[in-house]
Amino acid sequence: MLRKLYRQRAYHLMLIPSIIVVFIFSYMPFYGLVIAFQDYNPGMGFNSPWVGMENFEHVFRQPNFLRTIWNTLYMSVFKIIGGIVVPVIFALLLNEVVRTRFKRTFQTLVYIPNFLSWIIMAGIMIDILGSEGIVNGFLGLLGVQPVSFLGNPSIFPWTMIVTDIWKGFGFGTVVYLAALTSIDPGLYEAALIDGAKRWKQTLYITLPLLTPTIILMSVLALGNVLNAGFDQIYNLYSPSVYETGDIIDTYVYRLGIQQAQYSVATAVGLFKSVVSTIMVVLSAVLANKVAGYRIF
Repeated sequence: MLRKLYRQRAYHLMLIPSIIVVFIFSYMPFYGLVIAFQDYNPGMGFNSPWVGMENFEHVFRQPNFLRTIWNTLYMSVFKIIGGIVVPVIFALLLNEVVRTRFKRTFQTLVYIPNFLSWIIMAGIMIDILGSEGIVNGFLGLLGVQPVSFLGNPSIFPWTMIVTDIWKGFGFGTVVYLAALTSIDPGLYEAALIDGAKRWKQTLYITLPLLTPTIILMSVLALGNVLNAGFDQIYNLYSPSVYETGDIIDTYVYRLGIQQAQYSVATAVGLFKSVVSTIMVVLSAVLANKVAGYRIF
């Protein structure tokens, strides 16, 4: 064991900067969670009065908080489903393209939005979906009344879901294309000899062999089920859509930063972290039980 560690010492040394960064930004802040159980006063610091679970009780009595939980779950679940289904379908279709040049061109085009931050993407979305944007301009030419994609409470959540899937499905496509390349071509040749057409090959060979990758991506996505995309929502929402567009992260931001309710905001953040941890563990257990796929 020691000899193996010595041979790999260069790799372990390369990990040290990452370990230090993770420790500083992910583990040291754990001490700050005590704020959730205090009536925190910046002047007194961590010596603020202890109030126990009062902050949590206060939060769960707020109708707005229960609404934000529903909004977060609603958007997150559809983002996760779309973020799996769309890349799988697109990867299967792209895998059927014979010409390598066209395949690489389409793969690059759908992957580019993944590299853009939501600050940039928000500006693009406003230009496209705004009241005077490209889409409403086109609808006006057809005699259709303008649609308030970013200001209508009933439309805003679906605007967030669709735009998030559009931005991120390129990454998933690359992952699934890589998984497709690992499938033994001999399986398709044997199926072809048996008379299986392309649809049958996809149904009985491709999809079953893609299942482990789909499960892995699903498990990784479930850890973010209470996130719903703070960067996206914050840069595109407005008070007119708080009713359906406000999520836990934006709620915490308004409480902690704008209203200086540090204790309540920390309590909400702690609740979210605990639920996310439970979801990750539960999804890993289900992956093992249902599909025999072990994450750890």
